[in-house]
Amino acid sequence: MRASTPVTGRRIVLLRHGRTAWNAERRIQGQLDVELDATGVEQARVVAPLIAALEPVLVWSSDLARARQTAEIVAKEAGLVPAYDERLREFRLGDYQGLTHAELDARDPAAFARFQRGEWDAIPGAEAPRDVSARFAAVVTDLAATLAPGETGVAVSHGAATRSGLVSFLGWPLELAHDLRALGNCGRVVLEERSTGQWALAAYNL
Repeated sequence: MRASTPVTGRRIVLLRHGRTAWNAERRIQGQLDVELDATGVEQARVVAPLIAALEPVLVWSSDLARARQTAEIVAKEAGLVPAYDERLREFRLGDYQGLTHAELDARDPAAFARFQRGEWDAIPGAEAPRDVSARFAAVVTDLAATLAPGETGVAVSHGAATRSGLVSFLGWPLELAHDLRALGNCGRVVLEERSTGQWALAAYNL
């Protein structure tokens, strides 16, 4: 068996925010500003020491409340102060924001089926998936550029945006985002820089 390329460079942790009441209700959040519920706060408190153990040097976050709250808990555990960047926001989902899955299904079963498949280009008022992928990949690229060799950075964001941005950052076709399972609340993605300078997916949905 050929040995894997050793990891000698930088590391990035992409962290989804903790749970909100809307997550529990299966209500579509998009860019609406919803805070963590008690379960979400506890999820952030549990994951914070795990991330702090990686000795991150920075925590960047979406400026939406659920991500901000998660980032504040994680950053405090690591002795850091989070910074906020709107490029880490979730998809803007237009007319679907605020609806539960059941409500969308009742209103338009065909549209709901497309929504579940991740076919979001036709959602009225929504942000195009390629635009989300591009902005997310750009901010992760900027984050990586601030890290010195061997350092770890954390980006706190949202489930769908993370999947789309992840594949773009790694240079994969955007369609592969559909093949990644949904991230759990406070689920983590770990990216590691190889000795070749290329980035690799080291872990998904921890």
